Amino acid sequence: MTDAATASAPFQITVQPSGRTFAATAGEAMLAAAIRAGVGLPYGCKDGACGSCKCKKLDGTVVHGEHQAKALSAEEEAAGFVLTCCGVAQSDVVLESRQVTDESAYPIKKMPVRVAAFEKKSHDVMQVRLQLPAADTFRYHAGQYVEFLLQGGVRRAYSMANAPHTQAEAPGLELHIRHMSGGKFTEYVFGALKEKEILRIEGPYGSFFLREDSDKPIVLLASGTGFAPIKALLEHMQFKGITRPATLYWGGRRPADLYMDAWVRERLAAMPNLAYVPVVSDALPDDHWHGRTGFVHQAVLDDFADLSGHQVYACGAPIVVESARDAYSAQRGLPPEEFFADAFTSEADKHP
Repeated sequence: MTDAATASAPFQITVQPSGRTFAATAGEAMLAAAIRAGVGLPYGCKDGACGSCKCKKLDGTVVHGEHQAKALSAEEEAAGFVLTCCGVAQSDVVLESRQVTDESAYPIKKMPVRVAAFEKKSHDVMQVRLQLPAADTFRYHAGQYVEFLLQGGVRRAYSMANAPHTQAEAPGLELHIRHMSGGKFTEYVFGALKEKEILRIEGPYGSFFLREDSDKPIVLLASGTGFAPIKALLEHMQFKGITRPATLYWGGRRPADLYMDAWVRERLAAMPNLAYVPVVSDALPDDHWHGRTGFVHQAVLDDFADLSGHQVYACGAPIVVESARDAYSAQRGLPPEEFFADAFTSEADKHP
């Protein structure tokens, strides 16, 4: 085989400790190859901006494309960390990502969906219900997400806000879509979306789901519409009779940003092991807010002196997720492998 042929041969990427493997073609980012193979590596922006896809390289050679220093510093790269969204294998590579498990391997499918209903839950959050094809089945873990397949190869990711068992009553998905000014997809959802319209989705994706083999108490951390997959987790826990102590911290700028506060409070009556701490960062006098204030990830630090025996499930803005990840391990003893996260990076976040 010639050198040129060797260079263009696909490289094998192995993910430990799960042992999952996939092939990356020459010049292909490892994350793109993993998604194509249905291997659920964690990620947020796919654009080298957020650091959600960062993992340890155990073996092999990786060259990075353009990325922001806040996502991967020179020191981290020197220590063997890589960003899979812009990291291109130059040899066979072994990665460590404890978020990748065998059980997450539901088949990834493309399918048409019909817009069944949509309702504004706040001034900038739309609850959208999608009807799945009647003859099809769509299996996923509570906490995973789908991607809308838009024109020009553009994709937008949204978490399912309903647990899988709800499919038994009516095959459909509930999504919570926040309006982003100037956002191609969200401007459309808030301005032109119609009932019965057909859209295309692909999924399920993501490694954000409840690890049911653990009996550790749980901290659920959500900012804004990061509540959507947390809602699915809560529905799943109630349905399965999971009684592990769980505390939900949900943060927003204003009280209205906690757009399903009443739904959460209804769960409290049915789930005696669940506690709820709503947190508002920018309350105004007109809000008449008497609850917790400040940053939602800080509220957890204020309440827990020790997280070494807990699991944390965090979802929302990258700044919240990354701040929580760093502080809970460094200051409260949370084992890094017990922090599970989905960071939602908007197009605006990628290009500040």
